[in-house]
Amino acid sequence: MSERRENFAKRLQRAFAPQPTLGRELQAALIALLASIAIGSMLMMIAGGAPGHIWWAMITRTASDPYALGQVLYKATGLTLTGLSVALALDAGLFNIGAEGQLTAGVLACACAGVALPAGMPPVCAVALCIGAAAAAGGAIGAAIGVLRVARGGNEVITSIMLNVIVGGVALWLGNAVLFRGGTTRGPAIIAAAELPQLGLGGSSANFSIVLAIAAVGGMWWLRSRTTWGRAWRAVGRDPEAARCVGISVGRTQIFVMLGAGALAGLAAANFVLGHKHAFEEGLGRGTGILGIAAALLGRMHPVGVAIAALVLGFLSSGGLAIADLVPKELTEMLLGVVVLSVTVSTAWVRRRAEVSA
Repeated sequence: MSERRENFAKRLQRAFAPQPTLGRELQAALIALLASIAIGSMLMMIAGGAPGHIWWAMITRTASDPYALGQVLYKATGLTLTGLSVALALDAGLFNIGAEGQLTAGVLACACAGVALPAGMPPVCAVALCIGAAAAAGGAIGAAIGVLRVARGGNEVITSIMLNVIVGGVALWLGNAVLFRGGTTRGPAIIAAAELPQLGLGGSSANFSIVLAIAAVGGMWWLRSRTTWGRAWRAVGRDPEAARCVGISVGRTQIFVMLGAGALAGLAAANFVLGHKHAFEEGLGRGTGILGIAAALLGRMHPVGVAIAALVLGFLSSGGLAIADLVPKELTEMLLGVVVLSVTVSTAWVRRRAEVSA
């Protein structure tokens, strides 16, 4: 009996223990970045280029071009929100691979709301309603994944993949049936009051939805670090049974976490619809949900880390265009996948070293 109590006490301690030290998290991220740079350099040499020259050209050309800098911020805005979505679920022991479908649902809902609003509506109200519609649509998809996990035991990875396909198909069907105009894959424009202003960086797509991303980072940091709710979802992620024994409803927590994760992914629609295209388009934002997984892993699930990782990935994506005359564009796209693999390997290695030293 005493041994069982001791084991249970250890599980409680593990479930509610502080997060891994900042040094360990930074070590894992740094190793992943260095490994990615090393592998990228080898790929550049295979392509016949000089790695030092290519990396320097990517940095200088991007930093000296306002348009390129703006595109980095534009890409990083969407990646920050989808990265936070994935990170929130991972914190609770879930893998939200459905951010792609949640973002698509958000894009569709945001555009439809922007079209349906009366033209004379005040901009603050119009933007708020469109953002609310995007978050609600993404949250509904996320909540469905959570309910299937809790009520039916459905693996969230499988259900997320299936819902990504279903949502994408429904969005295309609605576009063909109702939205697309003039033989194009673009719907009607949203009202002018719902448009977000541009940042004015060389005609780039960067817009004021970046404020939304910054607010989401701050809000997630506060919830995760300063509230009982944040400690609860992290405890569920570490040891569900221990969390259940202290009165935390694991099922309800998982559902609400997936709802919040879906809402965060849906919010990214503001960047694409309200700030850039101002209409629904087939494939708008595609790939941002999947790449958000890389942002969450590289950022070590910490909100500030996710934002920094999103900037790094945005730089790699946009910087690849700046050096298209030096290396094939496909090489920089491969680097994004290399980052994910490097993070996975470095995380396991650092964790193993920590366990051995303990």
